[in-house]
Amino acid sequence: MIKKENKHSAGEPPLRQQVAALPFRISESKCVEILLVTSRDTGRFIIPKGWRKKGQKPTDAAAMEAYEEAGAVGKVAKKPVGSYTYWKRGDGNFERLQVLVYPLAVKKHRASWPEKGERRMAWLSAEDAALLVDEPELASLIRNFKAPVSKD
Repeated sequence: MIKKENKHSAGEPPLRQQVAALPFRISESKCVEILLVTSRDTGRFIIPKGWRKKGQKPTDAAAMEAYEEAGAVGKVAKKPVGSYTYWKRGDGNFERLQVLVYPLAVKKHRASWPEKGERRMAWLSAEDAALLVDEPELASLIRNFKAPVSKD
């Protein structure tokens, strides 16, 4: 199922995949706000993302990344809202990766979390968040994001 979303050209190996959370909340003025964090390496604004552990569901991995990187806890959508690609910087090399993005309705923010103090965070309007991220596909995904209607 995940392989179907993997964007690559014929003859090229499939891209390795990461998963990400798109943490959001609805403001008092009923607007969608997106939580961005900074990358530890470059300080760029990104959404929480990372690698799945073996046997881990993508939704569980997305929730774990949101907690570890931002202290955000909430309900993850069962299906990704989309995906984007980016170039990951490594030890003197670059690798193009695909990231599946799962919306996460933030219900609470922990006082303490694993990467607290290592990143900055910002709650922003979807338009402002889209302007701050570097990846055009992610910016488009954020700009066009419609919060799922809660059935709770």
